Amino acid sequence: MLIKGSVVIDKKTKNLVKRILPGQIAIISHRDLDEIAAESLVEARVKAVLNTDNSLSELYTNGGPKILLAAGIPHIDCLGNNLISHLAEGDEITIKGNLIFINHDVFAKGRLITDKNLTQNMKIAQENSNEQLCKFLNNTLYYAVKEKDIFLSELEYPTIRTNIKGKQVVVVIRGKGYKNDLLSMKEYIKENRPLLIGVDGGADAILEIGLKPDLIVGDMDSVSDEALCLNCERIVHAYTNGSAPGIQRLKALGLDYITFAAPGTSEDIAMLLAYEKGAEKIIAIGTHTNMIDFMEKGRNGMGSTFLVRLKIGNKLIDAKGFSTILNPV
Repeated sequence: MLIKGSVVIDKKTKNLVKRILPGQIAIISHRDLDEIAAESLVEARVKAVLNTDNSLSELYTNGGPKILLAAGIPHIDCLGNNLISHLAEGDEITIKGNLIFINHDVFAKGRLITDKNLTQNMKIAQENSNEQLCKFLNNTLYYAVKEKDIFLSELEYPTIRTNIKGKQVVVVIRGKGYKNDLLSMKEYIKENRPLLIGVDGGADAILEIGLKPDLIVGDMDSVSDEALCLNCERIVHAYTNGSAPGIQRLKALGLDYITFAAPGTSEDIAMLLAYEKGAEKIIAIGTHTNMIDFMEKGRNGMGSTFLVRLKIGNKLIDAKGFSTILNPV
Protein backbone atom coordinates (compact mmCIF):
# COMPACT_ATOMS: atom_id res chain seq x y z
CA MET A 1 0.00 0.00 0.00
CA LEU A 2 1.43 3.35 -1.09
CA ILE A 3 -0.56 6.53 -0.52
CA LYS A 4 0.45 10.15 -1.02
CA GLY A 5 -1.60 13.21 -0.19
CA SER A 6 -2.12 16.39 1.78
CA VAL A 7 -3.29 16.24 5.36
CA VAL A 8 -6.11 17.88 7.29
CA ILE A 9 -5.59 17.82 11.06
CA ASP A 10 -8.08 18.08 13.89
CA LYS A 11 -8.34 16.30 17.21
CA LYS A 12 -12.13 16.46 16.84
CA THR A 13 -13.33 14.35 13.93
CA LYS A 14 -16.64 16.21 13.71
CA ASN A 15 -14.75 19.45 13.07
CA LEU A 16 -12.34 17.90 10.58
CA VAL A 17 -15.07 16.54 8.30
CA LYS A 18 -16.50 20.03 7.85
CA ARG A 19 -13.44 21.20 5.94
CA ILE A 20 -11.61 18.16 4.54
CA LEU A 21 -11.79 17.71 0.77
CA PRO A 22 -12.22 14.42 -1.11
CA GLY A 23 -8.87 12.72 -1.58
CA GLN A 24 -7.17 14.32 1.41
CA ILE A 25 -5.75 12.40 4.38
CA ALA A 26 -7.49 12.82 7.74
CA ILE A 27 -5.36 13.03 10.89
CA ILE A 28 -7.45 12.70 14.04
CA SER A 29 -7.05 11.96 17.73
CA HIS A 30 -10.10 9.83 18.43
CA ARG A 31 -10.02 7.01 20.97
CA ASP A 32 -12.36 4.13 20.14
CA LEU A 33 -13.52 5.51 16.79
CA ASP A 34 -17.32 5.48 16.73
CA GLU A 35 -19.74 4.70 13.91
CA ILE A 36 -21.02 8.25 13.39
CA ALA A 37 -17.48 9.62 13.08
CA ALA A 38 -16.46 6.83 10.70
CA GLU A 39 -19.54 7.36 8.54
CA SER A 40 -18.78 11.07 8.31
CA LEU A 41 -15.23 10.28 7.15
CA VAL A 42 -16.59 7.91 4.50
CA GLU A 43 -19.06 10.56 3.33
CA ALA A 44 -16.20 13.07 3.09
CA ARG A 45 -14.38 10.61 0.77
CA VAL A 46 -11.08 10.83 2.59
CA LYS A 47 -8.10 9.01 1.11
CA ALA A 48 -6.91 7.58 4.44
CA VAL A 49 -7.45 7.98 8.18
CA LEU A 50 -4.52 8.36 10.58
CA ASN A 51 -5.41 8.24 14.26
CA THR A 52 -2.86 9.34 16.84
CA ASP A 53 -4.94 7.53 19.48
CA ASN A 54 -6.18 3.96 19.77
CA SER A 55 -9.14 3.25 17.47
CA LEU A 56 -9.69 -0.14 19.12
CA SER A 57 -8.95 -0.08 22.84
CA GLU A 58 -10.84 -3.37 23.37
CA LEU A 59 -12.96 -1.86 26.16
CA TYR A 60 -16.13 -2.34 24.11
CA THR A 61 -17.17 -3.23 20.57
CA ASN A 62 -17.05 0.17 18.87
CA GLY A 63 -18.11 0.08 15.23
CA GLY A 64 -16.06 2.81 13.55
CA PRO A 65 -13.05 0.77 12.34
CA LYS A 66 -15.32 -1.80 10.69
CA ILE A 67 -17.05 0.94 8.70
CA LEU A 68 -13.76 2.34 7.38
CA LEU A 69 -12.55 -1.15 6.51
CA ALA A 70 -15.77 -1.95 4.64
CA ALA A 71 -15.42 1.31 2.69
CA GLY A 72 -11.88 0.41 1.66
CA ILE A 73 -10.34 3.41 3.42
CA PRO A 74 -6.85 2.69 4.83
CA HIS A 75 -6.84 3.29 8.57
CA ILE A 76 -3.77 3.42 10.81
CA ASP A 77 -4.02 4.09 14.55
CA CYS A 78 -1.73 4.36 17.61
CA LEU A 79 0.53 6.86 15.81
CA GLY A 80 1.20 9.16 18.78
CA ASN A 81 0.70 12.91 19.19
CA ASN A 82 4.08 13.83 17.68
CA LEU A 83 2.48 13.38 14.27
CA ILE A 84 0.15 16.31 14.89
CA SER A 85 2.79 18.57 16.43
CA HIS A 86 5.19 18.10 13.49
CA LEU A 87 2.69 18.62 10.67
CA ALA A 88 0.75 21.62 9.42
CA GLU A 89 -2.53 21.56 7.55
CA GLY A 90 -1.90 20.94 3.88
CA ASP A 91 1.48 19.23 4.31
CA GLU A 92 2.19 16.32 1.99
CA ILE A 93 2.94 12.90 3.45
CA THR A 94 3.46 9.37 2.18
CA ILE A 95 1.97 6.22 3.70
CA LYS A 96 3.60 2.84 3.12
CA GLY A 97 1.88 0.03 4.99
CA ASN A 98 1.82 1.14 8.62
CA LEU A 99 4.62 3.70 8.20
CA ILE A 100 4.24 7.46 7.79
CA PHE A 101 6.91 9.28 5.78
CA ILE A 102 7.64 13.01 5.92
CA ASN A 103 10.19 14.24 3.36
CA HIS A 104 11.20 10.65 2.54
CA ASP A 105 12.01 9.87 6.18
CA VAL A 106 10.03 7.51 8.40
CA PHE A 107 8.42 9.68 11.05
CA ALA A 108 5.75 7.50 12.66
CA LYS A 109 4.75 3.86 12.88
CA GLY A 110 1.28 2.69 13.79
CA ARG A 111 -1.10 -0.23 13.41
CA LEU A 112 -2.76 -0.78 10.05
CA ILE A 113 -6.31 -1.97 10.73
CA THR A 114 -7.01 -5.20 8.84
CA ASP A 115 -9.77 -7.80 8.83
CA LYS A 116 -7.57 -10.06 10.94
CA ASN A 117 -6.64 -7.67 13.75
CA LEU A 118 -10.13 -6.13 13.75
CA THR A 119 -11.66 -9.57 14.34
CA GLN A 120 -9.14 -10.30 17.09
CA ASN A 121 -9.78 -6.99 18.84
CA MET A 122 -13.56 -7.32 18.62
CA LYS A 123 -13.32 -10.77 20.21
CA ILE A 124 -11.34 -9.37 23.15
CA ALA A 125 -13.75 -6.44 23.45
CA GLN A 126 -16.67 -8.86 23.57
CA GLU A 127 -14.95 -10.76 26.38
CA ASN A 128 -14.56 -7.48 28.29
CA SER A 129 -18.19 -6.44 27.77
CA ASN A 130 -19.61 -7.76 31.06
CA GLU A 131 -16.99 -5.92 33.10
CA GLN A 132 -17.63 -2.69 31.20
CA LEU A 133 -21.39 -3.13 31.50
CA CYS A 134 -21.08 -3.49 35.27
CA LYS A 135 -19.08 -0.25 35.50
CA PHE A 136 -21.53 1.49 33.17
CA LEU A 137 -24.51 0.33 35.21
CA ASN A 138 -22.96 1.48 38.49
CA ASN A 139 -22.26 4.91 37.00
CA THR A 140 -25.79 5.14 35.61
CA LEU A 141 -27.44 4.29 38.93
CA TYR A 142 -25.14 6.60 40.89
CA TYR A 143 -25.99 9.64 38.77
CA ALA A 144 -29.66 8.70 38.48
CA VAL A 145 -29.95 8.86 42.28
CA LYS A 146 -27.79 11.98 42.51
CA GLU A 147 -29.72 13.93 39.85
CA LYS A 148 -33.27 12.65 40.32
CA ASP A 149 -34.48 15.67 42.29
CA ILE A 150 -33.16 18.04 39.63
CA PHE A 151 -35.04 16.28 36.85
CA LEU A 152 -38.20 15.68 38.87
CA SER A 153 -38.77 19.14 40.27
CA GLU A 154 -35.89 21.60 40.26
CA LEU A 155 -35.25 22.38 36.59
CA GLU A 156 -36.08 25.89 35.41
CA TYR A 157 -37.53 25.59 31.93
CA PRO A 158 -36.98 28.53 29.57
CA THR A 159 -39.83 30.49 28.06
CA ILE A 160 -39.89 29.82 24.32
CA ARG A 161 -41.90 31.42 21.52
CA THR A 162 -42.53 28.14 19.66
CA ASN A 163 -45.93 26.72 20.62
CA ILE A 164 -45.46 23.01 21.30
CA LYS A 165 -48.64 22.32 23.30
CA GLY A 166 -50.81 19.61 21.75
CA LYS A 167 -48.51 19.09 18.78
CA GLN A 168 -46.46 16.17 17.56
CA VAL A 169 -42.72 16.75 17.77
CA VAL A 170 -39.88 15.01 15.95
CA VAL A 171 -36.49 15.26 17.67
CA VAL A 172 -33.48 14.48 15.45
CA ILE A 173 -30.16 13.51 17.07
CA ARG A 174 -26.82 12.55 15.48
CA GLY A 175 -26.97 8.90 16.47
CA LYS A 176 -26.56 5.56 14.74
CA GLY A 177 -28.57 5.39 11.51
CA TYR A 178 -30.15 8.80 12.06
CA LYS A 179 -30.00 9.95 8.43
CA ASN A 180 -31.66 6.82 7.04
CA ASP A 181 -34.27 6.81 9.81
CA LEU A 182 -35.12 10.46 9.16
CA LEU A 183 -35.38 9.85 5.43
CA SER A 184 -37.77 6.96 6.11
CA MET A 185 -39.92 9.34 8.16
CA LYS A 186 -40.03 12.07 5.50
CA GLU A 187 -43.50 11.22 4.16
CA TYR A 188 -44.91 11.07 7.68
CA ILE A 189 -43.40 14.49 8.40
CA LYS A 190 -44.81 16.00 5.20
CA GLU A 191 -48.29 14.62 5.87
CA ASN A 192 -48.51 15.39 9.60
CA ARG A 193 -46.33 18.53 9.81
CA PRO A 194 -44.92 17.92 13.29
CA LEU A 195 -42.60 20.45 14.90
CA LEU A 196 -38.97 19.61 14.16
CA ILE A 197 -36.25 19.89 16.79
CA GLY A 198 -32.65 19.41 15.69
CA VAL A 199 -30.19 18.49 18.42
CA ASP A 200 -26.92 20.08 17.29
CA GLY A 201 -25.96 18.36 14.00
CA GLY A 202 -29.43 16.81 13.81
CA ALA A 203 -30.54 20.19 12.46
CA ASP A 204 -28.36 19.67 9.39
CA ALA A 205 -29.90 16.26 8.77
CA ILE A 206 -33.31 17.97 8.70
CA LEU A 207 -31.98 20.48 6.15
CA GLU A 208 -30.53 17.70 4.00
CA ILE A 209 -34.00 16.26 3.32
CA GLY A 210 -35.37 19.66 2.32
CA LEU A 211 -37.04 20.59 5.62
CA LYS A 212 -36.31 23.22 8.27
CA PRO A 213 -35.98 22.80 12.04
CA ASP A 214 -38.31 24.85 14.25
CA LEU A 215 -35.85 24.68 17.14
CA ILE A 216 -32.17 23.87 17.47
CA VAL A 217 -31.09 22.61 20.89
CA GLY A 218 -27.57 21.81 22.04
CA ASP A 219 -24.00 22.85 22.65
CA MET A 220 -23.90 24.34 19.13
CA ASP A 221 -20.61 22.60 18.37
CA SER A 222 -21.58 20.19 15.59
CA VAL A 223 -24.25 22.18 13.75
CA SER A 224 -23.46 24.23 10.63
CA ASP A 225 -23.63 28.01 10.36
CA GLU A 226 -26.22 27.50 7.62
CA ALA A 227 -28.58 25.74 10.02
CA LEU A 228 -27.95 28.16 12.87
CA CYS A 229 -28.74 31.16 10.67
CA LEU A 230 -32.20 29.85 9.76
CA ASN A 231 -35.28 31.60 11.09
CA CYS A 232 -35.73 29.25 14.04
CA GLU A 233 -35.39 29.24 17.80
CA ARG A 234 -31.98 28.41 19.26
CA ILE A 235 -31.68 26.93 22.76
CA VAL A 236 -28.16 26.62 24.13
CA HIS A 237 -27.52 23.77 26.56
CA ALA A 238 -25.77 25.25 29.60
CA TYR A 239 -24.03 23.57 32.51
CA THR A 240 -25.85 23.61 35.83
CA ASN A 241 -23.57 26.47 36.94
CA GLY A 242 -24.92 28.56 34.07
CA SER A 243 -21.86 28.58 31.82
CA ALA A 244 -22.53 27.74 28.18
CA PRO A 245 -19.61 27.59 25.71
CA GLY A 246 -22.02 27.53 22.77
CA ILE A 247 -23.05 31.12 23.44
CA GLN A 248 -19.80 32.49 22.02
CA ARG A 249 -20.45 31.01 18.61
CA LEU A 250 -23.97 32.42 18.42
CA LYS A 251 -22.78 35.84 19.54
CA ALA A 252 -20.12 35.80 16.83
CA LEU A 253 -22.84 35.08 14.27
CA GLY A 254 -25.06 37.82 15.69
CA LEU A 255 -27.87 35.39 16.52
CA ASP A 256 -30.35 35.45 19.38
CA TYR A 257 -30.68 32.48 21.71
CA ILE A 258 -32.11 31.14 24.96
CA THR A 259 -30.14 29.12 27.51
CA PHE A 260 -31.35 26.01 29.30
CA ALA A 261 -29.19 24.94 32.24
CA ALA A 262 -29.51 21.23 32.99
CA PRO A 263 -27.37 18.14 33.63
CA GLY A 264 -27.34 15.36 31.08
CA THR A 265 -27.11 15.38 27.31
CA SER A 266 -28.59 17.83 24.83
CA GLU A 267 -30.85 15.09 23.51
CA ASP A 268 -32.20 14.65 27.06
CA ILE A 269 -33.11 18.30 27.45
CA ALA A 270 -34.60 18.54 23.95
CA MET A 271 -37.05 15.73 24.68
CA LEU A 272 -37.69 16.98 28.21
CA LEU A 273 -38.46 20.47 26.91
CA ALA A 274 -40.93 19.08 24.36
CA TYR A 275 -42.60 17.07 27.12
CA GLU A 276 -42.84 19.93 29.60
CA LYS A 277 -44.20 22.29 26.94
CA GLY A 278 -47.09 19.91 26.28
CA ALA A 279 -46.17 17.91 23.17
CA GLU A 280 -48.80 15.34 22.19
CA LYS A 281 -46.16 12.87 20.98
CA ILE A 282 -42.37 12.96 20.87
CA ILE A 283 -40.86 10.95 18.03
CA ALA A 284 -37.11 10.58 18.54
CA ILE A 285 -34.66 9.76 15.75
CA GLY A 286 -30.99 8.87 16.31
CA THR A 287 -31.26 8.37 20.06
CA HIS A 288 -28.54 7.02 22.33
CA THR A 289 -30.02 4.16 24.33
CA ASN A 290 -27.34 1.64 25.33
CA MET A 291 -23.83 1.26 26.69
CA ILE A 292 -22.08 1.30 23.31
CA ASP A 293 -24.01 4.39 22.18
CA PHE A 294 -22.88 6.30 25.25
CA MET A 295 -19.32 5.03 25.40
CA GLU A 296 -18.88 6.05 21.78
CA LYS A 297 -19.80 9.55 22.93
CA GLY A 298 -17.21 9.36 25.70
CA ARG A 299 -19.83 8.94 28.44
CA ASN A 300 -19.45 6.23 31.06
CA GLY A 301 -23.11 6.15 32.09
CA MET A 302 -26.61 7.27 31.13
CA GLY A 303 -28.16 8.37 34.41
CA SER A 304 -29.86 11.47 33.01
CA THR A 305 -31.23 9.60 29.99
CA PHE A 306 -32.60 6.89 32.28
CA LEU A 307 -34.45 9.53 34.33
CA VAL A 308 -35.75 11.44 31.32
CA ARG A 309 -37.12 8.31 29.66
CA LEU A 310 -38.86 7.25 32.86
CA LYS A 311 -40.53 10.65 32.97
CA ILE A 312 -41.55 11.12 29.32
CA GLY A 313 -42.00 7.47 28.31
CA ASN A 314 -45.78 7.69 27.92
CA LYS A 315 -45.35 10.21 25.09
CA LEU A 316 -42.08 8.98 23.58
CA ILE A 317 -41.91 6.99 20.35
CA ASP A 318 -38.34 5.92 19.66
CA ALA A 319 -37.86 5.59 15.90
CA LYS A 320 -34.25 4.40 16.13
CA GLY A 321 -33.72 1.73 13.49
CA PHE A 322 -37.03 2.50 11.76
CA SER A 323 -35.39 2.43 8.32
CA THR A 324 -34.03 -1.09 8.87
CA ILE A 325 -37.60 -2.37 9.25
CA LEU A 326 -38.93 -0.58 6.18
CA ASN A 327 -35.84 -1.27 4.07
CA PRO A 328 -34.10 -4.36 5.46
CA VAL A 329 -30.67 -5.08 3.99
